[in-house]
Amino acid sequence: LDLVPLDVRHHDAVLAFDRETVDFARTVTDRGEAFFAGFTERFAALLAEQAAGVSAFYVVVGGDGSVVGRFNLMDIDGDAPEVGFRVAERAEVRESTAGVLELCRLAEERHGLRSVRAAVADLNPGSVRVLVKAGFRVVGPANPEHLGGKTGRWFVRETTKAHEGQQGGTGSSTAGR
Repeated sequence: LDLVPLDVRHHDAVLAFDRETVDFARTVTDRGEAFFAGFTERFAALLAEQAAGVSAFYVVVGGDGSVVGRFNLMDIDGDAPEVGFRVAERAEVRESTAGVLELCRLAEERHGLRSVRAAVADLNPGSVRVLVKAGFRVVGPANPEHLGGKTGRWFVRETTKAHEGQQGGTGSSTAGR
């Protein structure tokens, strides 16, 4: 699965993808019409965040040029970098898992992260399956404010560098930096 860094050329395809995945509101945070009304400004803010090294946003582009998945690393400059992902409804768990595994590889190799975390609503068993298959483990409850009022759990995955550091390797010194 090829994750491509988000850039200005993806604007229309990402907007179409986000409109297509609006049905996810039952399992993930509802974006609502305000999200779409301010989409162009939000998209520009994401690109600025990425350029500043605060976050890294990736898309999977289908053969027809449409976006079929979004995979995000947020707050990579902080102590608790987060993984987020959305895939087209037609995508299968293995494709989502492959995307998350590739995102974790990029988190380590491109961004130097030792661990990443993800908050998942209890009503979203598909994302839980993906995270578990990608090597994440549950570490505790997530604040409902973080999940749009839904209850859920935090998951974490350490990178290879984190394991090397535990075994006396030369991993980076702080998570998220």
